[in-house]
Amino acid sequence: MTTRRHVLGGSLALAASTLPKRRALAQAAAPAAAFTQSGLVGKLEGPTIATTVPATFHESPLLAELVRAGKLPPVAERVPAEPMVIAPLEGIGRYGGTWRRAFIGPGDGENGNRLVASDKPLFWDFTGSRIAPAVAKGYEISADGHTITLFLRRGMKWSDGAPFTADDFMFWFEDLYGNKDIVPSPIPEMSAGGKPGRMVKVDATTLRFEFDAPHLLFPSMLAGDTLIGGGQAARQSGSGTFGCYAPAHYLKQFLPKYSSEAEANAKARAAGFDNWVRMLKVRHNWAINTDLPTLGPWKTTRAINTPTWAMERNPYYYAVDTAGNQLPYIDNVVMTLADNTEIVNLRAMAGEFDMQERHMDLAKLPVILENRDRGKYDVHLDLAFNGADTALHFNLNLVSDPELGRLLATADFRRALSLGIDRDQLNETFWLGLATPGAAAPADVMPESPGAEWRKKWSVLDTALANRMLDELGLAKRDREGFRLRPDNGQRLVIQLTVTKAFLDWPAHSQMIAQQWKQIGIFADVRDQERALAFQRVQAGEHHIFVFGNTGSEQLFLYPHFVLPVDIGNGILGMELARWYASNGAIGTKPRDPMVLRVMEMFRSATTLAEPERNRLAQEIWKIVIDQQFSIGICGQSPAFAGVRLVNRRLGNIPARTCIAQHCRTPASGHPTTWYFKA
Repeated sequence: MTTRRHVLGGSLALAASTLPKRRALAQAAAPAAAFTQSGLVGKLEGPTIATTVPATFHESPLLAELVRAGKLPPVAERVPAEPMVIAPLEGIGRYGGTWRRAFIGPGDGENGNRLVASDKPLFWDFTGSRIAPAVAKGYEISADGHTITLFLRRGMKWSDGAPFTADDFMFWFEDLYGNKDIVPSPIPEMSAGGKPGRMVKVDATTLRFEFDAPHLLFPSMLAGDTLIGGGQAARQSGSGTFGCYAPAHYLKQFLPKYSSEAEANAKARAAGFDNWVRMLKVRHNWAINTDLPTLGPWKTTRAINTPTWAMERNPYYYAVDTAGNQLPYIDNVVMTLADNTEIVNLRAMAGEFDMQERHMDLAKLPVILENRDRGKYDVHLDLAFNGADTALHFNLNLVSDPELGRLLATADFRRALSLGIDRDQLNETFWLGLATPGAAAPADVMPESPGAEWRKKWSVLDTALANRMLDELGLAKRDREGFRLRPDNGQRLVIQLTVTKAFLDWPAHSQMIAQQWKQIGIFADVRDQERALAFQRVQAGEHHIFVFGNTGSEQLFLYPHFVLPVDIGNGILGMELARWYASNGAIGTKPRDPMVLRVMEMFRSATTLAEPERNRLAQEIWKIVIDQQFSIGICGQSPAFAGVRLVNRRLGNIPARTCIAQHCRTPASGHPTTWYFKA
């Protein structure tokens, strides 16, 4: 069988011609002039993967002390025989220090996941355009696309020193993913042509993914932020699919398979859990369980459900720099709880954090710049390529209120709501007039963009047309205050906007939209909730409209979560629809809307296509999505979503600009393991 081998670093040369040929973000069109002229948008840059393994290894003084005390083996025995070798951006760093940062509660787990995302099977380089090595040193894809072989690193270990091998992948596939009590629904990434794939162990460091149809997208999924490709920290810690591998030597103790269901439940109840499944999901969460072995550069020492989420270096981390220094350079990461994003911004401007891009408010940019010298930080603006920093995502399968569910599932109702929004006012108020208003499609420079003309489709202010459309839908009657009445009971039509204040001030955005909708007779009830509670409501299918961004959607087939109802991880566009899609109709609810069904079928076919065909398919999907307004885009292509970066001036190896696309796992594409505190 003819294959294409992709060795992504290590001791073998990199074959650039065989890598995916996505248009490099580094070569994208120039950013908006207003941002460029600010001098805050730098060159997209980052560390690179070297191909020569150093002859000797060195370690942090903290770990050297543990070696001398007999509590750790020497560094040469902890680093894999085939480590990942990183050439830092500016030069070799120095060990030590604590990275101070903020988080906003237990629902902010992605804050840490993104710091340790190099524990994915594969990764992306700093441009976001090429697959790079991570846990695996490389991969191979058969000529027919049916088989993808993953090559792991010899001698790699978990954070507790236990061997990491192909058995940890097989344990995930057979004992976790294969157990319906743990993962009730199959995941789309593990299917091709509508048929589930298989995982086969070849040897201790080699495994194969086999599919009955071509799955040409699979390597990108292993590198991107998908349900399977998220890896130990980014997805495995969640309660969905548990990632692509898991520490078998640790988690077996919680499974009935290795004792009995009665014994597993008894152990769970003794630990304060209702059953063994619930205990397993908590014990499997790296942000909560400090005993869980991990592969990332830092592991949790104080849990996320405390006022201080703390992490320390992983003594068995698999990467070194070109001088043989085991990474990371920084010893600890300490995140301090903030009650809200306002506090995060105030503390960051006071110089209390060393690098903070998450939860920073673009609207505060003038004040942030004014306080640079006082806070002793520099400011970088990283521009995004997704179309909507703020989007209104419709629940296309609301069943608790049939009449309202019918309206939300009606394209003209969604279009009318979109036409009733003054995006220019929102842009001036919350983006300083610097964002791109319009539909939720990716930036025009992206290969999946349907074209500039689709930016305005149903996405400009036209209250006259919106009012006519709503009248024609049987909503012409209004109450004394001018709000429309429901056709079924004559009561005021109320649309709930479920919202959380996280990266942007979405509650404030929603309140302004609610005021604008008064001009078309729509009463919007803005429900501001803590993030974890908001997503619980979404996953239960109770929301009407969920206000969030659509970050990552510029690579539709890697991150469709905010575009199509195919993701069982969040279910924003309809959880039961996503379950139906993921299970090939075995569970969940089949879409009643033929357009929803059509884009699902189109999306499923993408796995068999080469990249040029996938890009064309994505363009066609985007045209349907925008025409149907499954989500209403407001403004995007700005630094607002994790792109306002405040950096302590003592930090070294910091990129001038980083990729903030979802698959880059901001800020992980800049390899935080190579950042360091200058003397």
